[in-house]
Amino acid sequence: MRRSRLVLFLTTLVLAVTAALTGATAAHASSQAAPGPYVALGDSYSSGVGAGSYISSSGDCKRSTKAYPYLWAAANSPSSFSFTACSGARTGDVLSGQLGPLSASTALVSISIGGNDAGFSDVMTTCVLQSDSSCLSRIATARAFVDSTLPGRLDGVYTAIRDRAPNARVVVLGYPRFYRLGTTCIGLSETKRKAINDAADLLNNVTAARARAYGYTFGDVRTTFTGHELCSGDAWLHSVDWLNIGNSYHPKAAGQSGGYLPVFNSAA
Repeated sequence: MRRSRLVLFLTTLVLAVTAALTGATAAHASSQAAPGPYVALGDSYSSGVGAGSYISSSGDCKRSTKAYPYLWAAANSPSSFSFTACSGARTGDVLSGQLGPLSASTALVSISIGGNDAGFSDVMTTCVLQSDSSCLSRIATARAFVDSTLPGRLDGVYTAIRDRAPNARVVVLGYPRFYRLGTTCIGLSETKRKAINDAADLLNNVTAARARAYGYTFGDVRTTFTGHELCSGDAWLHSVDWLNIGNSYHPKAAGQSGGYLPVFNSAA
């Protein structure tokens, strides 16, 4: 009788332990399950201009396999990955041509947008080729646009994302400061460099405020790029590239993997 009870007790114990281990294994497997559909929207900082290794089918959009969305998808294996970010995109381009893959099943969305609306390319062209006063005047025009007009344009994009992908986690990525200040550096004057950095801060702050108003996460890359700005000696950004002008002032592959990807990993 005692032996029967002992056998029954040990059998019950084994079954309980087995069930517990099986449950733990299942829970672990569930936690490691591939995430749901991921859609990467935005401009050249999301498509990966400057990083090289462009996907041939992306054409002038220059989507790179070294861009942070592609790197994240390769590491996390979402159930689907739609990469619609495009070089030169403005808010209107996102609305008219990038939102198609979004749906109620979309789990994750990333986007960087707003720099081109504010005249990023023209600002940098003016500051590289013209005087300090011309540079500061063009930046002042861009800052006024960011303060007065850009918030409404961002709202239009964020509203459209929410309407089409109401269940998605949305991560809005910002832009790095371009220059390390207080160093000897060939090229733009310290006056120009500081004004460009200050404008980048304004663009980031306005973008962050609008993103958070929608409950979206803002991914601030200024910290990860610190120490890797132009004039730092270890830049993760291209300076003026006269052989491939489109690369100018865009993140290198190191900027995508070391500057953008860690921020997105933390927020996704």
